[in-house]
Amino acid sequence: AITVLGMKKIRDSSTTLGMTGILRDLIKAMSGAAIDHREFRADVSGMFNSTIPRSLKVAVAAGFISALAFSPLALATEQGKENLDASASKEITGEVVDMMCYVDHNAVGEKHGQSCGAKCIKGGGPVGIVSEGKAYLVVGEHKPLNDQLAEYAGKTITVKGKMAERGGIAMLENAEIVKK
Repeated sequence: AITVLGMKKIRDSSTTLGMTGILRDLIKAMSGAAIDHREFRADVSGMFNSTIPRSLKVAVAAGFISALAFSPLALATEQGKENLDASASKEITGEVVDMMCYVDHNAVGEKHGQSCGAKCIKGGGPVGIVSEGKAYLVVGEHKPLNDQLAEYAGKTITVKGKMAERGGIAMLENAEIVKK
């Protein structure tokens, strides 16, 4: 008897399934499908002494092992593509805030925005937009947008840009004002 990857036993029998039958049974065993032990058997004695060239056997085995080894990487790559598409261009509507006051003491609203918020943004403090309880740092194309956004501190506007997020910080880069 031969143990396949420690999952199921292949028993010798008078019925020869050949390479196709063995691969079918291997796939069933690896997928966790219910396997009837009477169905799951093969005579492997002829497999190693057959007329199939050894190099072909090695190539098939290497291809099978490679497919198993690299399938998680292919899935991860596909998931990465979904994340890239999601981070393309995005519009966010929310309140323009001075990030220093917002993070420090949750300063929001038009009253704070028109006094302290506008002053901090004009002074070079980081500017952001808060939408549905989530704050986004807003930057232009390799430069701050403080001059353009200071007059909207405490007001709701829509900005569009490329979304990026790392270490818990969300950022809208290459942002431009869509609606005031």
